[in-house]
Amino acid sequence: MNTILNISAFLRVARLGSFSAAAREMNAATSVIAKRISQLEKEVKTKLIARSTRGVTLTAAGERQLPQFVRLLAAYEQAFLHQQEAGSRRIEGCVRIIAPPTVTSMFLGPIFTRFQLQHPNVDMDIVALERSVNPLEEGFDIGVGGWPLSYPDVIDVTLCRYELMTVAAPVYLKGKQIPKHPTELIAHHCLTTTLFRTSWIFSNPRGGVNIEVHSRLQSSDSRMVRDAARMGLGIGILPRMLVEDDLREGTLVELLEDYPVGPYWLKLLVPRMKMNRPVVSALVRFLKDSVPGDSPS
Repeated sequence: MNTILNISAFLRVARLGSFSAAAREMNAATSVIAKRISQLEKEVKTKLIARSTRGVTLTAAGERQLPQFVRLLAAYEQAFLHQQEAGSRRIEGCVRIIAPPTVTSMFLGPIFTRFQLQHPNVDMDIVALERSVNPLEEGFDIGVGGWPLSYPDVIDVTLCRYELMTVAAPVYLKGKQIPKHPTELIAHHCLTTTLFRTSWIFSNPRGGVNIEVHSRLQSSDSRMVRDAARMGLGIGILPRMLVEDDLREGTLVELLEDYPVGPYWLKLLVPRMKMNRPVVSALVRFLKDSVPGDSPS
């Protein structure tokens, strides 16, 4: 039991980057967290965490041990802590979710709230972050993303098509040659998100086109890229749900209609061992039922 507590303390320090933040989350004194880390380092016979005036960092050994500790703690929870929950089939407990900020605030947030209203004993810890994450290794119950990536021991649950469009403002295009082929984007300022960065992939009946663009602005928040595109800073690839109003109002126009982006699909990534938790499986079903299969988001 002490080893499990020590591992739990280590994982929280690694995730939060702070002994004091981990202590608050575990409702313990900072000295207790430090002691647990020291005990764990003695058990594995190596230094896991380095402390300095600049903060807390993992050592090379700590980085290597991190995914193993995550899996060990998840297996322990599956074997002991969730058995009673699974036996009762009660929808309760805390669900940790990581999801892209734009999709979460504009689309999934209200669905999460409706689920909680139906299940008063469910708590949620939602991290809005625009990057691909292995939820098993980083301690999440569910990950949400549009990346075409899969991970071992993680189940992919497709929600819906994630429709993306190449757009620009008329004020940017004024006096410029409007691109008719993706290769012509090389001559333009482009606005990039974490999903694509500077490598843009287009599809066409004759085959895919992959180009490297110049990024005038890159942001993890698609809304910031949309706002920059509205103001004429450059060309961007953005979710249809985010730019539909702009297209209707004419503040943005679609480009390269013969070369669509994708296809990409919004999906849930659920560690296999977490799917046995009633609250996780119920939330997955709720999300599937709440999202039309042909939704643009």
